[in-house]
Amino acid sequence: MRVLLKPGRERSLAHRHPWIFSGAIDKLSGAPGSGDTVRVSASDGRFLAWAAWSPRSQIRARVWSFDEREQPDDDFFRRRVERALARRRMLAPESADGLAGALRLVHCEADGLPGLIVDRYADTLVMQVLSAGIERWRDLLADALIGQTGCARIYERSDAEVRELEGLPARSGVLRGDAPPAPLEIVEHGLRYAVDIPGGQKTGFYLDQRDNRRRIRELAAGREMLNGFCYTGGFSIAAFAGGASSVVSVDSSGAALELARRNARANGFEGPGAEWIEADVFRYLRDARGQGRRFDLVVLDPPKLAPTEKHAPAAARAYKDINLNALKLLRPGGLLATFSCSGGVSADLFQKIVAGAAVDAGASATLLERYSAAPDHPVLLEFPQGEYLKGLLVRRN
Repeated sequence: MRVLLKPGRERSLAHRHPWIFSGAIDKLSGAPGSGDTVRVSASDGRFLAWAAWSPRSQIRARVWSFDEREQPDDDFFRRRVERALARRRMLAPESADGLAGALRLVHCEADGLPGLIVDRYADTLVMQVLSAGIERWRDLLADALIGQTGCARIYERSDAEVRELEGLPARSGVLRGDAPPAPLEIVEHGLRYAVDIPGGQKTGFYLDQRDNRRRIRELAAGREMLNGFCYTGGFSIAAFAGGASSVVSVDSSGAALELARRNARANGFEGPGAEWIEADVFRYLRDARGQGRRFDLVVLDPPKLAPTEKHAPAAARAYKDINLNALKLLRPGGLLATFSCSGGVSADLFQKIVAGAAVDAGASATLLERYSAAPDHPVLLEFPQGEYLKGLLVRRN
């Protein structure tokens, strides 16, 4: 089965970009089914790549390999898993095989497995199947992961909205082994966190923020902190460990806040300095201003507001709103650590949004640091779309 591209549309593949959009395709030979491997050729017949066919998605094919000799088969996928695990052992040896550690083992295109996410929480793997190609090889990949990691189980969280674009139904449940503990406990930088794998956001925890939580821990000593969109309290627990004098943690999910309180107790951070508030964060920020509250450190880590560029204008207004109000809540010399995980909002646009928020807040501000995802979430240079998480540390002067 063969895909022939329109003249001139092979340029992105020549630069090793792994996506082929429907508008680039001239002819299709054969009748590939969802997830089948196709040979991709330039208009003059030159080989370009082996790719997974996705008849329902605008991303009509995702590249497995640019090497004509490397046609995907069972051994190909076992080798891809082996290579991804070897990279993680090099990047995070203390977590890759640890009994209580947590990290991302497979990160989609960056590991040559577009549409596959695998996170390890202690002896449990959480697997997200997000593309037609990975769906086709799902069982083989699950067996390879169990065999090469020695983990006790795999829980599947293939319930992200992106599966709809691939024509795939949502699916969640035990894939290999038995059900995971509820909740499961991990250790990160010496701190204990409970993770709700079946019901939590993403795969249960925000592993991409691991090193950024450590940085907030380093900055928190003696500060009164506000943690907006706190989820299960990752930044809050890290701040207490760093000596924060108080932390107000706000989230709209009562279940997430209950797990956050559990995490605080597990690490010995109970007491009057910990305040947990179930509320809409946008509204809380405005109400806190009206109440005259002030903070020395504010962390904003909202959920994805712009999955694609077409959602960017609405997301920009939302990001500006929360950052403007957060800056007004800061005392002079206070710090704002603000994040965006929206793929549709570039790092440049996000910085412009925060800068505009500072102007409208009447606050002189200085950019001190930039943040990204932890190294176990690698980014291909030829695939900038993989760099979804961006963060800024801003000081109000």
